[in-house]
Amino acid sequence: HLLNLIKNDIDIVIGHGNGPQVGNVMLQHEAGEKTYGIPKQPIDVCVAETQGSIGYMIEQQLRNVLEKENLNRDILTLVTQVVVDKEDPAFKNPIKPVGPYYTKEGADKMSDGDKVVFHEDPRGRGWRRVVPSPKPERINNRMSIEKLSRDGNIVVTVGGGGIPACYVEPNKLQGIDAVIDKDLASSKLASEINAEEFYIL
Repeated sequence: HLLNLIKNDIDIVIGHGNGPQVGNVMLQHEAGEKTYGIPKQPIDVCVAETQGSIGYMIEQQLRNVLEKENLNRDILTLVTQVVVDKEDPAFKNPIKPVGPYYTKEGADKMSDGDKVVFHEDPRGRGWRRVVPSPKPERINNRMSIEKLSRDGNIVVTVGGGGIPACYVEPNKLQGIDAVIDKDLASSKLASEINAEEFYIL
């Protein structure tokens, strides 16, 4: 479906979701901790993992399509941090469900003294961890993304809404346990790179 745009020399930047995949990665980390004692990674690292793996799949399959059509465009996947405000009200009201379902007992056991919040699923499937979903304030490397795209490269970026990071003190950026809405992050990026058109598919 992107082929006609590419054939017409339209510069393309692609964002994508990662909801089910980041949940699977979190399960893998939990299983590794339980079975082998490997420390599980925080959500920002899980988002980075899925940005890389999903971007790799998009990049490879799109390249296969282009090669069939004898089209030569570089496709680049960028692991992208998105800056959020540590004072965003979302941090006081985590509502975005992530990861697997648990029993009430399992959720209570994992709540770790209220550091991890669980809510009951409205459809009765169990309890899930909920995390903040702050608004994206700035896309890191946005100038490079724009330049790469305007130079004719296809850029895959802000996967899963981007890796959430905030300034915990001046000049100190740090990943944070949160998820950013992919459509908000993609629209923010479109604005920051002066895109002519923006589509949510």
